Amino acid sequence: MAIIEVESLSYTYAESPQPSLIDINFKADSGEFILISGPSGCGKTTFCRALNGLIPNSYGGNFSGRVVVDGLVTTERPVSELSQRVGLVFQNPENELFCTTVEREVAFGPENLALSREEIEMRVGEALDIVGISHLKDKSPDELSGGEQQKVAIAALLTMKPKVLVLDEPTANLDPMSAKSVLKVLADLNSVGVTIVLVEHRLEMVSHLADRCVIFDSGRIVLDGPPQNVLYSDTAEHLGIGVPKAVLVAKAMRQRPELARWMPLTSRDLLRLLGGDQQ
Repeated sequence: MAIIEVESLSYTYAESPQPSLIDINFKADSGEFILISGPSGCGKTTFCRALNGLIPNSYGGNFSGRVVVDGLVTTERPVSELSQRVGLVFQNPENELFCTTVEREVAFGPENLALSREEIEMRVGEALDIVGISHLKDKSPDELSGGEQQKVAIAALLTMKPKVLVLDEPTANLDPMSAKSVLKVLADLNSVGVTIVLVEHRLEMVSHLADRCVIFDSGRIVLDGPPQNVLYSDTAEHLGIGVPKAVLVAKAMRQRPELARWMPLTSRDLLRLLGGDQQ
């Protein structure tokens, strides 16, 4: 059942000479893990902002079409209400964290909902536990690594009990180990039913986690389907989106029938297939 429905969405920022999104039609089922990628400036961030109502509610501009998330039409509800259904994580967590301790940061959202003290404490403890940072609750966010800060940002959203998490390149400023740690948190959340919409360029790290891969170009969706179908397409390679190296190698070795059949997405899977282990 669709938890996100986008119908004929077009959007142009105020005073911009050209639209950032053009006739976008998109659906996401509850519990899906959707990977979004595309060249810089293709509309990915604008699309993320539209999913929780920041566009057009906070940006103005020329908006047409319809975005419905968990039954709410984004143009008819305030962002404060939509944020309880859709959590949005940005690229740089430092811009989102402003409290003196991790615990206070994670408690900020439910406190503003005027929940009981007991409910707030329960939500904070649960969120910190889920992302694995309970031991950091008394630390200042300024003392943390980039990966830890990103986990704090995710935990802060989890206390609002959203059904959908939208993340705009959350690993862009992280080292590979921190990026893998954050992506594991997202995979774990998805495994318990949270819908994940992830904008990411590190496709080698994340493509195998996704149910679908959606590619934007020049404000339009140009590819949408299972990761293997999308990333093995010539269109994806021509767009220069950082197709996983395993995909490029497998495409260059199409004479190997096992590669054509299994279409590996990761280097580990490629090596296993080349070694003859197809389990």
